[in-house]
Amino acid sequence: MAAENRRSIVVRMPDWVPPAALNYLVHTEMGMSIRALARASDCHASTILRQVRRYENRRDDPLVDDALRRLSRHVPRPTVQDEEAAQPMTIDIRRSAVGADDKPSEARIAAEGLRILRRLCEAGAVLAVARDMDTAVVVRDVPGGETTRTATVGCDVAQAMALREWISCAEPGARVVRYRITNTGRAELKKLMAADENRAVQGFSEARAEFRGRAAEIEDLAGDDGFDGRGMRYALGESPLIGLSRRRDKDGQPFLTRDLVAAGERLREDFELANMGPKVTTDWTGFLTGPSRGVGGGGQGGAEAAHGRVAAALADLGPGLGDVVLRCCCFLEGLEQAEKKLGWAARSGKIVLRIALQRLRRHYEETQGKYGPKIG
Repeated sequence: MAAENRRSIVVRMPDWVPPAALNYLVHTEMGMSIRALARASDCHASTILRQVRRYENRRDDPLVDDALRRLSRHVPRPTVQDEEAAQPMTIDIRRSAVGADDKPSEARIAAEGLRILRRLCEAGAVLAVARDMDTAVVVRDVPGGETTRTATVGCDVAQAMALREWISCAEPGARVVRYRITNTGRAELKKLMAADENRAVQGFSEARAEFRGRAAEIEDLAGDDGFDGRGMRYALGESPLIGLSRRRDKDGQPFLTRDLVAAGERLREDFELANMGPKVTTDWTGFLTGPSRGVGGGGQGGAEAAHGRVAAALADLGPGLGDVVLRCCCFLEGLEQAEKKLGWAARSGKIVLRIALQRLRRHYEETQGKYGPKIG
């Protein structure tokens, strides 16, 4: 008879929300007891208690707090009649794909997470988040004590990453909060990279298949020179530009100045936003035609706009200069490897790369302004 009087509560929650966070929300928003949640989750009550305490302690983190407040609207509030009746409740938690007004999706979190976590693995990189801003920015220390922007991501995705403990902050009360990748984030990055590589190898990526199909008659970079992109494309750590920026010329000045490194990083950011694979054609006419249909994001107009910016930059540089920046900035090839693949003389690539970056910097200043496209 007691079972007949139980009231069943249905909670529809996006499929990317961690179970521990869901239990915390049901407990704090609905008032469901720890024991009831333990029965619904088929675990010990002490496990639920630890989950609730952990997320309560994490409310000082602005990204976690914003994510929990946004997700709390999925949890129904108990009515006055329910509280007066004091009926025991059972809970039916239903995972669901997000709706048009509820973002982000699991697919977008995975795509953006791959891009941002890789950037956060670079030396000195942090994700900077300011209150009341819709976009978070990955910045990295460069020689000379300055910083440069390397990527942007929507705060909704950053909130999901923080809630899933891929990133964490040490000083949550600061005006601009800085997040670093966690061990959990590094483990997730390995999974995301493996899944992305499998999709590329099996030909299931629509964007890459379309991109290669535009120049099927042209030899792929993975052809005779044996380059498959995996060794460099998925390498973690600093890009070749950072190593070159530490070198000094005969006058003792940095071989690559900060603005040249920033220009190369801007090209790489758009390259990754456009979801361009490592196997792109060397036929410039085929490469520059048509937008990519990769996963959107990053707050700069999505994949199609990013593809257009890459195409415009490479068209301005032309063959030769465009080849070297594509390999060193986007494929993350070292100079010696790029020289060998391009058939250039040894130690000639360093000078050509600097000329290409100077030309790329001028292109961005003339077309997008000093600080790049408007974020929003």
